Amino acid sequence: MKLKHCMLEMELQSWEGSNSLDQKVLTDHFLTSRGIAIKMVDPVYAAPSLNAELSDVVFTQNLPSIVASHVLDPQPGETILDMCASPGELLLTSNFSDWTQYNRFCIHCGKTTHIATLMRDKGCLIALDKTAPKLFKLKQNVERFRLSLVHCFIFDSTKALDKSAKEFVPLIPTPPPYPLESFDRILLDAPCSALGQRPQPMCSISLTELMSYPAYQRSLFEQAVGLLRPGGTLVYSTCSFNPEENEAQVAWALKSFPQLHLSNQVGWMFWHTAI
Repeated sequence: MKLKHCMLEMELQSWEGSNSLDQKVLTDHFLTSRGIAIKMVDPVYAAPSLNAELSDVVFTQNLPSIVASHVLDPQPGETILDMCASPGELLLTSNFSDWTQYNRFCIHCGKTTHIATLMRDKGCLIALDKTAPKLFKLKQNVERFRLSLVHCFIFDSTKALDKSAKEFVPLIPTPPPYPLESFDRILLDAPCSALGQRPQPMCSISLTELMSYPAYQRSLFEQAVGLLRPGGTLVYSTCSFNPEENEAQVAWALKSFPQLHLSNQVGWMFWHTAI
């Protein structure tokens, strides 16, 4: 079994570009009052603001989220689990009939639908999330993409494994929990402190909340290892740079589950220039 760790943090600078307000002034203002506007005057990326234009055609997604799906490397015909499948903010659809052309020229939405397109809509992709409104949004995205392999279930993934359950049949997807060794690949994009998200003028997370994430992530990790088939791939990702949620978790997993070995993250972004 392969374990890939993908830390989905944005650039470790406070602003992706120059803004018209000094950062210290901006932070102080947030601490004392409400209501402020930010005008980006020198963006790093030369991408226009869509402002809801072509909403049925193009929505944007940040690059680190796209990377996670490519690191998973899903293949057509496989059985894959997305354990925490609430979608990202935005998505893209297209009328391309050629999947190769589609994957080359499109910026993808939330990870679930991105994985499905990389699978060319062939196989079985189970998407779990315990939050009904988020899963409803995901279902809308799936319908917009006209994807048939995605099966969404409202479920707490800390209970996704049932060691006594019968064999899982991908052709007839059933609700969770699932038997041991049911999936070829698993994406565990775990709930986290989101300390790596940028821009972020201030952080209101409490120390208690910050310290609560590692235990929850490990409970998800334990379920994922049980659900992964021998020789399968598990991608663990966060959008935090907190070592307790990243390097420490990977070290714990390798020590706790000797059947896992760490695999290098493929540097696909350096030769995929279309996205």
